Amino acid sequence: MNPAVKSFFDQETSTVSYVVYEKPGSPCIIIDSVLNYDPKSGRTRNTSADTLIDFVKANQLKTEWILETHAHADHFTAAPYLKKHLGGKIAIGNHIKTVQGVFKKVFNLEDSFPVDGSQFDHLLNDCEVIHFGNLSFRSIFVPGHTPACMAFEVGDAIFVGDTMFMPDVGTARCDFPGGDAHTLYRSIKKILSLPSETRLFMCHDYPPNGRPVEYESTVRKQKAFNIHMHDGITEDQFVEMRKARDATLDMPVLILPAIQINIRAGEMPPKESNDTAYIKIPINGI
Repeated sequence: MNPAVKSFFDQETSTVSYVVYEKPGSPCIIIDSVLNYDPKSGRTRNTSADTLIDFVKANQLKTEWILETHAHADHFTAAPYLKKHLGGKIAIGNHIKTVQGVFKKVFNLEDSFPVDGSQFDHLLNDCEVIHFGNLSFRSIFVPGHTPACMAFEVGDAIFVGDTMFMPDVGTARCDFPGGDAHTLYRSIKKILSLPSETRLFMCHDYPPNGRPVEYESTVRKQKAFNIHMHDGITEDQFVEMRKARDATLDMPVLILPAIQINIRAGEMPPKESNDTAYIKIPINGI
C-alpha cells in the first residue's frame, strides 16, 4: 500500500518535514521535524512544529513514530515537543552511538552524557521493518553524509534525508566528522537501485536560479539528471568532485548548537546552577 504524504517546508532552515499516513483517522509517522531557533537571541519557537501538530489533529491521525534520518547539523529537532503533544516514540539509526561518541569529545560534554543512544526511545537497525496501521516503514542504512544516516521506505516512497537533493542541487556534503564520499556514493547507489518510479522525498531544498522550492523526485529523474550522481558517474569521479566541492563550503549556521541538541534526541543540555541551559561553542576547536 502506498502512503499519503504531507510536507511542511521550513523557510528558515530550508528543511522539509513529513507526515506519512494511510488516510484521515489512521496511524502516522513524522519524519525530520523542526524546532525553530534564533541564534542571535538563543530563543526557540514552536512555529513549524505547531503547524505540523495542527495538521495531525485536524486529520485525527495517531502519531506512532517520530523519526530522524540523522542528527541534523542545520536545524533543531522538535521531536520532544511533538511527543508531548501527539505521543509516539522517537527513533533514529543505531549508529547514532558513533556520532554521540565523536561529539561528546568535541564539545567536552558532561561525564554523565551517555553515548549508547538511550536518549531515544528506539534505535533502528538496517532493514528493520515497523508497522503502523496498514502501512509499514523499512529503515535503510545510508551512511556517508554522517556515519548514522537512515532513509525510510514506505510503500513506493523513500525519505532520503540528506543523502541527495533535487537533481539540480546534487548530493550531500561529506566533510563532517565521520562523513565519507566513497560511502555516500555507495549509499546513493543503493537508493538508485530501486524501481525507477519510486518516489524520493528530500529533507532540504536549496533552489538554484530562483526556481520554486521542490522536494519530491523519482529514481528515474535522479539517475538521468542529478548533477553529481547521474548514470555514468564513477565512484572515483564522484569522490573527486565531492572533496573539491566540500573544501569550498562554509559550515551550516546552526551546526554547533544543533548537533548538541540533536544527539540528545532534541532535549536541551542539563540546566546549570542558575536554572538555565547552555550550549557550548568551541573556540578554534572544529
